Amino acid sequence: MEKIGESELILNPDGSVYHIKLRPENIANDIIVVGDPGRIERISRHFDKVEFKIHNREFITHTGTYKGKRVSVVATGIGPDNIDIVINELDALVNIDLEKRVIKEKHTTLNIVRLGTSGALQPEIAVDTAVMSSHGMGFDGLLDYYKVEKGIFEDDISEAFMKHSGWLPQLPYPYVAKCSPYLLNKIGGEGDFHVGITATAPGFYGPQGRVLRLPTAIPDLNEKLETFSYKGNRITNFEMETSALYGLSALLGHNALTVCAIIANRIRKEFSSDYKKFVDVLVEKILNSLIS
Repeated sequence: MEKIGESELILNPDGSVYHIKLRPENIANDIIVVGDPGRIERISRHFDKVEFKIHNREFITHTGTYKGKRVSVVATGIGPDNIDIVINELDALVNIDLEKRVIKEKHTTLNIVRLGTSGALQPEIAVDTAVMSSHGMGFDGLLDYYKVEKGIFEDDISEAFMKHSGWLPQLPYPYVAKCSPYLLNKIGGEGDFHVGITATAPGFYGPQGRVLRLPTAIPDLNEKLETFSYKGNRITNFEMETSALYGLSALLGHNALTVCAIIANRIRKEFSSDYKKFVDVLVEKILNSLIS
């Protein structure tokens, strides 16, 4: 079996993977990922105990037990580029023999739930409610750099959206990846959630239709997102990580699901007065579902 080169899988002197600084024993198979490093403590404070902590750049991990079951929470930072780092390195921890630098014969599947914050793109989705992402629609182009097997992406949804929106040829192909049905059923049983397609942007301002001093290439992008529907699937919200999480997890054989607290409604121009209280409620729902 061909060894993976030192420049391709970079390890720290202690044998941990380069960016997230974890060794295989530091991570649980059930993982919550968050964009905001400050949200780590808001989750791990619910643990019975925290057995391991590490902080490197924006990447923070706490691993411990919740009601007797081992769980990890990992801060990814913002954006699909950081998801590329974190998901590949988490996969390496469980599916690559780091000492021998070879892929393991037995595959390990991780359960990865992203707990995020997001802006709703449908007027009826109120702030301080939650959306589960049935699909991630990626405007980021990340998955174009990987060899993708046929059937991984929902190209019919992509083609319908491009026609509906008048998608510009200079923009990345809006790939669509599905969530894990296993996690959708597991987490969805714990409470009331909106379910729909989450649009993933590679930036916060222009890519999400915000105008400060620079005009955008598609001035009515958010209206096009709001009015899109394909076989009952609508685009419910906008954020910056889900498509990359779903695409990479599907390619690597992991279960992934995003649950977002809606802190703004982009159509009604509303913002939550205290979204952190709702995030705390959502944390307990996700933890209880994940260990059940």
